Amino acid sequence: MAARDLSVINTAPPNRYPIESHVIRFGEETIRDAVSYEIQRGGQIYFIHNRIENIKEVAGMIQRLVPDAKIGIGHGQLDGKKLENLMLAFMNGEFDVLVATTIVESGLDVPNANTIFINNANNFGLSDLHQMRGRVGRSNKKAFCYFITPEYSAMTADARKRISALEQFTELGSGFNIAMKDLEIRGAGDLLGGEQSGFINDIGFDTYQKILNEAIDELKETEFSDLYKDDGKPKQYVKDITIDTDFELLFPDDYINNITERLNLYTKLNAIKTEEELAKFETEIIDRFGELPTQVSDLLDSVRLKWIATKMGIEKLIMKQGKMIGYFVQDQQSGFYQSDAFTKVLQFVQMNAGKCKMKEKQTRKGLRLILTFEKVKTPNKH
Repeated sequence: MAARDLSVINTAPPNRYPIESHVIRFGEETIRDAVSYEIQRGGQIYFIHNRIENIKEVAGMIQRLVPDAKIGIGHGQLDGKKLENLMLAFMNGEFDVLVATTIVESGLDVPNANTIFINNANNFGLSDLHQMRGRVGRSNKKAFCYFITPEYSAMTADARKRISALEQFTELGSGFNIAMKDLEIRGAGDLLGGEQSGFINDIGFDTYQKILNEAIDELKETEFSDLYKDDGKPKQYVKDITIDTDFELLFPDDYINNITERLNLYTKLNAIKTEEELAKFETEIIDRFGELPTQVSDLLDSVRLKWIATKMGIEKLIMKQGKMIGYFVQDQQSGFYQSDAFTKVLQFVQMNAGKCKMKEKQTRKGLRLILTFEKVKTPNKH
Protein backbone atom coordinates (compact mmCIF):
# COMPACT_ATOMS: atom_id res chain seq x y z
CA MET A 1 0.00 0.00 0.00
CA ALA A 2 1.39 3.37 -1.00
CA ALA A 3 1.80 6.32 1.37
CA ARG A 4 -1.49 8.09 1.93
CA ASP A 5 -2.44 11.32 0.17
CA LEU A 6 -2.84 14.49 2.22
CA SER A 7 -5.51 17.12 1.69
CA VAL A 8 -4.78 20.68 2.81
CA ILE A 9 -7.51 23.30 3.18
CA ASN A 10 -5.86 26.59 2.22
CA THR A 11 -9.00 28.70 1.96
CA ALA A 12 -10.00 30.40 5.22
CA PRO A 13 -13.66 30.94 6.16
CA PRO A 14 -15.06 34.29 4.92
CA ASN A 15 -14.45 37.45 6.96
CA ARG A 16 -11.63 35.93 9.00
CA TYR A 17 -8.36 37.72 9.72
CA PRO A 18 -4.93 36.30 10.62
CA ILE A 19 -4.20 36.36 14.37
CA GLU A 20 -1.64 39.05 15.18
CA SER A 21 1.01 37.23 17.24
CA HIS A 22 3.58 38.84 19.55
CA VAL A 23 6.37 37.34 21.64
CA ILE A 24 6.70 39.43 24.80
CA ARG A 25 8.36 39.35 28.21
CA PHE A 26 6.16 39.31 31.33
CA GLY A 27 5.28 42.99 31.82
CA GLU A 28 2.37 44.43 33.73
CA GLU A 29 1.98 47.44 31.43
CA THR A 30 1.66 45.31 28.29
CA ILE A 31 -0.88 43.01 29.96
CA ARG A 32 -2.88 45.94 31.34
CA ASP A 33 -3.01 47.77 27.99
CA ALA A 34 -4.01 44.67 26.00
CA VAL A 35 -6.71 43.63 28.48
CA SER A 36 -8.09 47.18 28.68
CA TYR A 37 -8.16 47.52 24.88
CA GLU A 38 -10.04 44.24 24.42
CA ILE A 39 -12.61 45.12 27.11
CA GLN A 40 -13.11 48.60 25.60
CA ARG A 41 -14.02 47.10 22.24
CA GLY A 42 -16.48 44.72 23.93
CA GLY A 43 -14.34 41.59 23.71
CA GLN A 44 -13.11 38.93 26.13
CA ILE A 45 -9.67 37.59 27.04
CA TYR A 46 -8.05 34.23 27.77
CA PHE A 47 -5.03 34.17 30.07
CA ILE A 48 -3.37 30.73 29.99
CA HIS A 49 -1.36 29.92 33.10
CA ASN A 50 -0.65 26.21 33.46
CA ARG A 51 0.19 26.10 37.19
CA ILE A 52 -2.79 25.58 39.48
CA GLU A 53 -0.70 26.36 42.60
CA ASN A 54 -0.49 30.08 41.86
CA ILE A 55 -3.25 30.60 39.27
CA LYS A 56 -5.24 32.70 41.81
CA GLU A 57 -2.26 35.03 42.24
CA VAL A 58 -2.19 35.63 38.47
CA ALA A 59 -5.94 36.38 38.49
CA GLY A 60 -5.38 38.78 41.40
CA MET A 61 -2.61 40.56 39.48
CA ILE A 62 -4.91 41.10 36.48
CA GLN A 63 -7.66 42.35 38.82
CA ARG A 64 -5.16 44.81 40.32
CA LEU A 65 -4.04 46.03 36.88
CA VAL A 66 -7.59 46.34 35.48
CA PRO A 67 -9.93 46.90 38.47
CA ASP A 68 -13.07 47.06 36.32
CA ALA A 69 -12.48 43.65 34.72
CA LYS A 70 -14.63 40.68 35.74
CA ILE A 71 -12.37 37.64 36.09
CA GLY A 72 -13.07 33.89 36.23
CA ILE A 73 -10.65 31.05 37.05
CA GLY A 74 -10.86 27.61 35.44
CA HIS A 75 -8.74 24.47 35.75
CA GLY A 76 -9.04 20.69 35.66
CA GLN A 77 -9.31 20.25 39.45
CA LEU A 78 -12.61 22.11 39.65
CA ASP A 79 -15.81 20.12 40.13
CA GLY A 80 -17.21 19.17 36.72
CA LYS A 81 -20.49 21.02 37.22
CA LYS A 82 -18.73 24.16 38.46
CA LEU A 83 -16.37 24.10 35.49
CA GLU A 84 -19.25 23.66 33.07
CA ASN A 85 -21.14 26.60 34.60
CA LEU A 86 -17.95 28.70 34.48
CA MET A 87 -17.41 28.02 30.77
CA LEU A 88 -21.06 28.68 29.92
CA ALA A 89 -20.90 31.96 31.83
CA PHE A 90 -17.78 32.97 29.86
CA MET A 91 -19.42 32.06 26.56
CA ASN A 92 -22.45 34.16 27.58
CA GLY A 93 -20.18 37.15 28.28
CA GLU A 94 -20.80 37.27 32.04
CA PHE A 95 -17.13 38.01 32.73
CA ASP A 96 -14.26 39.52 30.76
CA VAL A 97 -11.12 37.49 31.53
CA LEU A 98 -10.81 33.71 31.85
CA VAL A 99 -7.62 32.73 33.68
CA ALA A 100 -7.24 29.03 32.92
CA THR A 101 -4.90 26.12 32.38
CA THR A 102 -4.66 24.36 29.00
CA ILE A 103 -8.16 22.87 29.44
CA VAL A 104 -9.36 25.47 26.91
CA GLU A 105 -6.94 24.17 24.26
CA SER A 106 -9.53 22.46 22.07
CA GLY A 107 -13.26 22.23 21.55
CA LEU A 108 -14.02 25.77 22.71
CA ASP A 109 -15.56 28.31 20.35
CA VAL A 110 -16.13 31.76 21.86
CA PRO A 111 -16.39 34.25 18.95
CA ASN A 112 -16.28 37.23 21.34
CA ALA A 113 -12.90 36.19 22.87
CA ASN A 114 -10.24 37.78 20.68
CA THR A 115 -7.15 38.23 22.86
CA ILE A 116 -5.14 35.43 24.43
CA PHE A 117 -2.05 35.46 26.66
CA ILE A 118 -0.01 32.27 26.99
CA ASN A 119 2.27 32.48 30.02
CA ASN A 120 5.61 30.60 29.86
CA ALA A 121 4.93 29.72 26.22
CA ASN A 122 8.42 28.23 25.94
CA ASN A 123 7.26 25.26 28.06
CA PHE A 124 4.55 24.17 25.60
CA GLY A 125 4.77 22.08 22.45
CA LEU A 126 4.28 23.65 19.04
CA SER A 127 0.92 21.98 18.41
CA ASP A 128 -0.32 23.06 21.88
CA LEU A 129 0.60 26.68 21.19
CA HIS A 130 -1.01 26.61 17.74
CA GLN A 131 -4.21 25.11 19.18
CA MET A 132 -4.39 27.69 21.97
CA ARG A 133 -3.77 30.53 19.54
CA GLY A 134 -6.69 29.13 17.54
CA ARG A 135 -9.08 29.83 20.43
CA VAL A 136 -9.22 33.46 19.33
CA GLY A 137 -9.91 35.02 15.93
CA ARG A 138 -13.03 32.92 15.43
CA SER A 139 -15.19 35.81 14.20
CA ASN A 140 -14.79 38.84 11.95
CA LYS A 141 -12.77 40.79 14.58
CA LYS A 142 -9.01 41.24 14.57
CA ALA A 143 -7.49 38.90 17.18
CA PHE A 144 -4.28 39.13 19.21
CA CYS A 145 -2.08 36.43 20.72
CA TYR A 146 0.72 37.19 23.20
CA PHE A 147 3.33 34.50 23.89
CA ILE A 148 4.92 35.39 27.23
CA THR A 149 8.46 33.96 27.36
CA PRO A 150 11.75 34.62 29.15
CA GLU A 151 14.66 36.14 27.22
CA TYR A 152 15.66 34.13 24.15
CA SER A 153 19.04 33.40 25.73
CA ALA A 154 17.29 31.68 28.66
CA MET A 155 15.24 29.34 26.44
CA THR A 156 16.34 25.98 25.04
CA ALA A 157 17.21 25.74 21.34
CA ASP A 158 14.02 23.78 20.56
CA ALA A 159 11.87 26.30 22.45
CA ARG A 160 13.37 29.14 20.39
CA LYS A 161 12.59 27.22 17.19
CA ARG A 162 8.98 26.66 18.28
CA ILE A 163 8.39 30.32 19.11
CA SER A 164 10.07 31.43 15.87
CA ALA A 165 7.84 29.06 13.87
CA LEU A 166 4.71 30.58 15.42
CA GLU A 167 5.97 34.09 14.67
CA GLN A 168 6.66 33.10 11.06
CA PHE A 169 3.44 31.18 10.31
CA THR A 170 0.56 33.46 11.27
CA GLU A 171 -1.48 33.34 8.07
CA LEU A 172 -4.83 31.55 8.03
CA GLY A 173 -4.40 27.95 6.87
CA SER A 174 -0.77 27.71 7.98
CA GLY A 175 -1.42 24.74 10.29
CA PHE A 176 0.20 22.32 7.83
CA ASN A 177 3.38 24.43 7.75
CA ILE A 178 3.47 24.42 11.55
CA ALA A 179 2.97 20.65 11.60
CA MET A 180 5.89 20.18 9.20
CA LYS A 181 8.04 22.50 11.32
CA ASP A 182 7.09 20.48 14.41
CA LEU A 183 8.11 17.32 12.56
CA GLU A 184 11.43 18.94 11.70
CA ILE A 185 12.12 20.07 15.29
CA ARG A 186 11.12 16.84 17.06
CA GLY A 187 12.27 14.39 14.37
CA ALA A 188 10.05 12.26 12.15
CA GLY A 189 10.57 9.03 14.03
CA ASP A 190 10.87 5.59 12.50
CA LEU A 191 8.56 4.76 9.60
CA LEU A 192 9.68 1.31 8.49
CA GLY A 193 11.60 -0.33 11.32
CA GLY A 194 14.92 -0.05 13.11
CA GLU A 195 17.02 -0.20 9.93
CA GLN A 196 15.48 3.09 8.73
CA SER A 197 16.12 5.03 11.94
CA GLY A 198 17.64 8.43 11.24
CA PHE A 199 17.51 8.07 7.44
CA ILE A 200 14.51 10.34 7.02
CA ASN A 201 16.26 13.07 9.04
CA ASP A 202 19.14 13.13 6.55
CA ILE A 203 17.09 13.59 3.38
CA GLY A 204 13.89 15.28 4.59
CA PHE A 205 10.29 14.10 4.65
CA ASP A 206 9.32 15.08 1.08
CA THR A 207 12.34 13.37 -0.49
CA TYR A 208 11.76 10.29 1.63
CA GLN A 209 8.15 10.12 0.43
CA LYS A 210 9.31 10.47 -3.17
CA ILE A 211 11.88 7.66 -2.86
CA LEU A 212 9.33 5.46 -1.08
CA ASN A 213 6.75 5.96 -3.87
CA GLU A 214 9.35 5.22 -6.55
CA ALA A 215 10.35 2.00 -4.78
CA ILE A 216 6.70 0.92 -4.51
CA ASP A 217 6.06 1.65 -8.21
CA GLU A 218 9.20 -0.33 -9.16
CA LEU A 219 8.04 -3.34 -7.15
CA LYS A 220 4.60 -3.15 -8.77
CA GLU A 221 6.25 -3.40 -12.19
CA THR A 222 8.69 -6.21 -11.29
CA GLU A 223 8.15 -8.61 -8.36
CA PHE A 224 4.43 -7.96 -7.97
CA SER A 225 3.53 -7.34 -11.60
CA ASP A 226 1.00 -10.22 -11.51
CA LEU A 227 -0.95 -8.49 -8.75
CA TYR A 228 -0.99 -5.15 -10.58
CA LYS A 229 -1.97 -6.13 -14.10
CA ASP A 230 -2.72 -3.65 -16.86
CA ASP A 231 -6.03 -1.89 -16.12
CA GLY A 232 -6.34 -0.39 -19.58
CA LYS A 233 -5.17 3.08 -18.60
CA PRO A 234 -2.17 4.66 -20.38
CA LYS A 235 0.92 3.80 -18.36
CA GLN A 236 3.19 6.60 -17.22
CA TYR A 237 6.84 5.52 -17.36
CA VAL A 238 8.28 8.86 -16.23
CA LYS A 239 7.31 10.15 -12.78
CA ASP A 240 9.53 13.22 -12.73
CA ILE A 241 11.35 15.20 -15.41
CA THR A 242 14.31 17.58 -15.17
CA ILE A 243 14.46 20.64 -17.44
CA ASP A 244 17.79 22.43 -17.97
CA THR A 245 17.54 25.59 -20.06
CA ASP A 246 19.09 28.96 -20.83
CA PHE A 247 15.62 30.49 -21.38
CA GLU A 248 14.38 32.81 -18.65
CA LEU A 249 11.50 30.82 -17.17
CA LEU A 250 10.34 32.91 -14.20
CA PHE A 251 8.11 35.60 -12.75
CA PRO A 252 10.29 38.76 -13.11
CA ASP A 253 10.80 41.05 -10.09
CA ASP A 254 9.44 44.04 -11.98
CA TYR A 255 6.26 42.09 -12.89
CA ILE A 256 5.53 40.68 -9.39
CA ASN A 257 7.66 42.54 -6.84
CA ASN A 258 6.47 40.67 -3.71
CA ILE A 259 8.75 37.70 -2.97
CA THR A 260 6.11 35.78 -0.99
CA GLU A 261 3.58 36.20 -3.78
CA ARG A 262 6.06 34.90 -6.37
CA LEU A 263 6.84 31.84 -4.24
CA ASN A 264 3.11 31.17 -3.78
CA LEU A 265 2.58 31.35 -7.55
CA TYR A 266 5.48 28.96 -8.22
CA THR A 267 4.00 26.52 -5.69
CA LYS A 268 0.55 26.82 -7.26
CA LEU A 269 1.97 26.37 -10.77
CA ASN A 270 3.84 23.26 -9.67
CA ALA A 271 0.57 21.69 -8.48
CA ILE A 272 -1.25 22.25 -11.81
CA LYS A 273 -1.88 19.04 -13.75
CA THR A 274 -4.26 19.93 -16.62
CA GLU A 275 -4.48 22.41 -19.47
CA GLU A 276 -7.78 23.78 -18.09
CA GLU A 277 -6.14 24.57 -14.74
CA LEU A 278 -3.17 26.17 -16.49
CA ALA A 279 -5.42 28.35 -18.66
CA LYS A 280 -7.33 29.48 -15.57
CA PHE A 281 -4.04 30.22 -13.79
CA GLU A 282 -2.86 32.29 -16.77
CA THR A 283 -6.12 34.27 -16.81
CA GLU A 284 -5.83 35.01 -13.09
CA ILE A 285 -2.25 36.28 -13.47
CA ILE A 286 -3.18 38.59 -16.37
CA ASP A 287 -6.16 39.86 -14.38
CA ARG A 288 -4.01 40.61 -11.30
CA PHE A 289 -0.69 41.76 -12.77
CA GLY A 290 -1.33 42.70 -16.41
CA GLU A 291 -0.10 41.39 -19.76
CA LEU A 292 2.33 38.48 -19.52
CA PRO A 293 6.00 39.25 -20.18
CA THR A 294 7.98 36.83 -22.35
CA GLN A 295 9.57 35.11 -19.32
CA VAL A 296 6.16 34.18 -17.85
CA SER A 297 4.77 33.02 -21.23
CA ASP A 298 7.82 30.80 -21.65
CA LEU A 299 7.42 29.51 -18.09
CA LEU A 300 3.82 28.44 -18.76
CA ASP A 301 4.82 26.89 -22.09
CA SER A 302 7.60 24.97 -20.33
CA VAL A 303 4.94 23.37 -18.11
CA ARG A 304 3.05 22.23 -21.22
CA LEU A 305 6.32 20.99 -22.69
CA LYS A 306 6.99 19.05 -19.49
CA TRP A 307 3.65 17.25 -19.79
CA ILE A 308 4.32 16.30 -23.43
CA ALA A 309 7.86 15.12 -22.65
CA THR A 310 6.60 12.98 -19.75
CA LYS A 311 4.11 11.21 -22.04
CA MET A 312 6.92 10.67 -24.58
CA GLY A 313 9.06 8.90 -21.93
CA ILE A 314 11.65 11.69 -21.62
CA GLU A 315 13.32 11.89 -18.20
CA LYS A 316 15.57 14.87 -18.88
CA LEU A 317 15.16 17.82 -21.25
CA ILE A 318 17.92 20.28 -22.18
CA MET A 319 17.11 23.50 -24.07
CA LYS A 320 20.28 25.48 -24.67
CA GLN A 321 21.94 27.40 -27.50
CA GLY A 322 19.03 26.81 -29.88
CA LYS A 323 18.92 23.04 -29.35
CA MET A 324 16.49 20.83 -27.46
CA ILE A 325 17.77 17.41 -26.36
CA GLY A 326 15.51 14.86 -24.70
CA TYR A 327 16.90 11.87 -22.77
CA PHE A 328 14.57 8.85 -22.83
CA VAL A 329 13.97 6.38 -19.97
CA GLN A 330 17.35 5.20 -18.72
CA ASP A 331 16.35 1.59 -17.98
CA GLN A 332 16.85 -0.27 -21.27
CA GLN A 333 14.59 -3.09 -20.00
CA SER A 334 11.70 -0.73 -19.26
CA GLY A 335 8.33 -1.60 -20.74
CA PHE A 336 8.34 1.87 -22.27
CA TYR A 337 10.41 0.64 -25.24
CA GLN A 338 7.65 -1.85 -26.12
CA SER A 339 4.84 0.65 -25.57
CA ASP A 340 2.60 2.45 -28.07
CA ALA A 341 4.03 5.77 -26.90
CA PHE A 342 7.55 4.84 -28.01
CA THR A 343 6.22 3.46 -31.32
CA LYS A 344 4.56 6.83 -32.00
CA VAL A 345 7.84 8.62 -31.20
CA LEU A 346 9.69 6.42 -33.73
CA GLN A 347 7.07 7.13 -36.38
CA PHE A 348 7.32 10.88 -35.74
CA VAL A 349 11.12 10.79 -36.09
CA GLN A 350 10.88 8.88 -39.38
CA MET A 351 8.36 11.36 -40.80
CA ASN A 352 10.28 14.44 -39.59
CA ALA A 353 13.89 13.53 -40.25
CA GLY A 354 14.67 17.14 -41.17
CA LYS A 355 13.44 18.50 -37.82
CA CYS A 356 14.83 15.99 -35.35
CA LYS A 357 17.32 13.15 -34.95
CA MET A 358 17.41 10.13 -32.63
CA LYS A 359 20.63 8.41 -31.56
CA GLU A 360 22.33 6.66 -28.67
CA LYS A 361 24.81 8.57 -26.51
CA GLN A 362 27.29 7.38 -23.92
CA THR A 363 26.76 9.10 -20.55
CA ARG A 364 28.16 8.64 -17.06
CA LYS A 365 25.19 6.41 -16.26
CA GLY A 366 25.58 4.30 -19.38
CA LEU A 367 24.16 4.32 -22.90
CA ARG A 368 21.14 6.63 -23.34
CA LEU A 369 18.75 7.11 -26.22
CA ILE A 370 18.37 10.82 -27.03
CA LEU A 371 16.16 12.92 -29.31
CA THR A 372 17.55 16.23 -30.65
CA PHE A 373 15.68 19.20 -32.17
CA GLU A 374 17.56 22.03 -33.90
CA LYS A 375 16.70 25.75 -34.08
CA VAL A 376 14.58 25.94 -30.94
CA LYS A 377 13.92 29.64 -30.32
CA THR A 378 11.20 29.47 -27.63
CA PRO A 379 9.63 26.67 -25.54
CA ASN A 380 6.27 27.06 -27.32
CA LYS A 381 7.49 26.16 -30.79
CA HIS A 382 7.97 22.42 -30.18
